[in-house]
Amino acid sequence: MSTTESTTSAPPDKSGLFANIRRDIPAGMVVFLVALPLCLGIAQASGAPLLAGLISGIVGGLIVGAFSGSQLSVSGPAAGLAVIVATGATELGFTGLLLATVLAGLFQIILGALRLGTIAHFFPNAVIKGMLASIGVLIILKQLPHAVGFDSNYEGDQAFFESDGHNTFTALVDALGALSLPVTLISLACVAAYLLWPMLQRGVLQYVPPALVVVVLGATLATALGWLMPDAGLSADHLVSLPIFDKVGDAVGAIRLPEFGRIGEAKVWATAITIAIVASLETLLSLEAVDRLDTHRRISPPNRELMAQGVGNIVAGLLGGLPVTSVIVRSSANVAAGGQTRMSAMVHGLLLLVGVLFFAAALNHIPLAALAVVLIFVGLKLTPASLWVAMWRAGLTQFIPFAVTIGAVIFTDLLKGTLIGLGVGVVFAIRQQQQGAIVVVSDAGRTLIQLSKDLTFLNKPQLKEILAAIPAHQHVIINRTAVDFLDDDIEEILLDFDECCNERDITVQIQLSLRDVERRAALEATHAAIDGIPAKTAHKDAA
Repeated sequence: MSTTESTTSAPPDKSGLFANIRRDIPAGMVVFLVALPLCLGIAQASGAPLLAGLISGIVGGLIVGAFSGSQLSVSGPAAGLAVIVATGATELGFTGLLLATVLAGLFQIILGALRLGTIAHFFPNAVIKGMLASIGVLIILKQLPHAVGFDSNYEGDQAFFESDGHNTFTALVDALGALSLPVTLISLACVAAYLLWPMLQRGVLQYVPPALVVVVLGATLATALGWLMPDAGLSADHLVSLPIFDKVGDAVGAIRLPEFGRIGEAKVWATAITIAIVASLETLLSLEAVDRLDTHRRISPPNRELMAQGVGNIVAGLLGGLPVTSVIVRSSANVAAGGQTRMSAMVHGLLLLVGVLFFAAALNHIPLAALAVVLIFVGLKLTPASLWVAMWRAGLTQFIPFAVTIGAVIFTDLLKGTLIGLGVGVVFAIRQQQQGAIVVVSDAGRTLIQLSKDLTFLNKPQLKEILAAIPAHQHVIINRTAVDFLDDDIEEILLDFDECCNERDITVQIQLSLRDVERRAALEATHAAIDGIPAKTAHKDAA
């Protein structure tokens, strides 16, 4: 199999990075607004400075976006790395973690150069669809509390079980008890705007996505409430909370740098390897998922993506940022907003940079509820009812891996859940492969055993049952001319049957292809040598 990477990732309308700028700029603005609280929330959950999360978002957009071969993937800090990052920061200190992030980037470049990114292509479509649907379900469940003003969890949290002993379902119940009327009214207005805006999209308005309208409306209503009814205004807990810098120099001065003097520490290298492996797997899974969402069915080159992520992590570590990966939530928002090329990811990174440096005070008027509405609609697009119906109609071999992946991702995390789904998918694939591998026909003292497919040790139980069930006084024909490969376990079962068949008055005729004769003769000799008896050659008909 050739490992040459190919991509049909040319922009759908014209060629060139700027060909779809009218759609990519609005989509980049939407991704920027979605990424803003996620960067802050994940930094908070990781026990890192808020600026570190923003730096990662900027690097994920501008640096990874520039080097990536994916047209729709968006990178930044990921919730899946929050525990690893928090542990690393505790054990190594934040500057030690930054060094580990730089080293992780180097490892990722090596992984890409070794072309290990192609493992992403081995995930079944049912598992990828299940992963997308599970992310959609999680987004909806996690954002509903924010939509009614219950902001106990950080933005970007995807863990079902929470640190305080509660879980996502109990959080929904708690949210009803802590419902904020002003926040809920803003959310309802935003939902109405999201649904009605497509009816007004004519002319130049067609390039303004509903998500952008929702965020502007939410910020306007929150500001108006604060002016008209100070007592009903939204508190800072319900709003985006960017750090504010009086001048650019203050932001630059707040940047932490990696501690290169600790490069010889084993813990630094161990953390780096862990980050590289987990970040690479999450990136590859996200890449496969985003390609499934792409209406133009472009194929992203995974090895190039690993190297782009490696460059991104080196830069993020050098600038004091958190590790970056391709992130499915931001990427899904990009697709939903109409992004066409990687320019939208780069626009989002540029807006993060400009927003942090110059417009933090203004952006802090955006209510989290408005962003929650945007994400809820993204979640609904990831897990539509039509997808569930289609997977059910595809049969249990598709639906069960799909459903298991959803449950596993929801109750564990993205990586573990997807790997569990992969395991179930492999079991079903093996079962499918085994069907029809051995066909038995019996008639008037003769039994034909037709081996129709290559057999491995996984076919041992079936073959043993078939041979044990053959009655005495039979003439058995084992036809293996149609197969290219039988592993040694299967060969030994056939040899054992051939050697012992006289005890049941069974005669055996084995029909071999020419390519099997020499291999079987060698195995017979080995088999006889182990048993300490002269080799006995079975009757063979070379086809």
